[in-house]
Amino acid sequence: MRLKHTGWVGISTDPEAFEAFYRRHVEAVTRFMARRVDDPHTVADLVAEVFVAVLDSAHTYRPGLGSEIGWLYGVARNTLSAERRRTASELRLTGRISGRRLLDADDLLRLEERLDAESPARRAFAAMADLPESERAVLELVVVDQLSIPEAATALGIRQGTARVRLYRARRALRHVPGVISPTVMEGLR
Repeated sequence: MRLKHTGWVGISTDPEAFEAFYRRHVEAVTRFMARRVDDPHTVADLVAEVFVAVLDSAHTYRPGLGSEIGWLYGVARNTLSAERRRTASELRLTGRISGRRLLDADDLLRLEERLDAESPARRAFAAMADLPESERAVLELVVVDQLSIPEAATALGIRQGTARVRLYRARRALRHVPGVISPTVMEGLR
């Protein structure tokens, strides 16, 4: 039994039309998937995904180009292909991390200590977020990355004098933020 062209529009909006379509084709789609996938849970998920895709793409069916089941198998093939791509991607990612060891208690303790030690830097980055990009870039390179002013100027492609002015402005803007810039860094701003 084929749906009339106007009936296809209805299966995405009319629950009864969709149910009739589903009942007519669920066994065929299940067989299609079961021939290609050996896990019953995956088959059930894929069959459900096919019918969700049908709801989204019912408007693309053209009766003159083939039967309902042919179109439906095309949707099923696309769904299966997407699942295989996703699975392959998961396997690649799993392979990339499979040689890595899990963190033990000592590793976690060291990381927590490092996080605690770096909390002033995180506060500084948060405070620097409000600075203009040009001033923030110089400040990051000099204060956080420990470059000299000439090195920072070279990295940014600006003159040393420009870098000094931007650094002064950035330090001045942050001088009242507690715990961000130490008094030794603020020397020269007075």
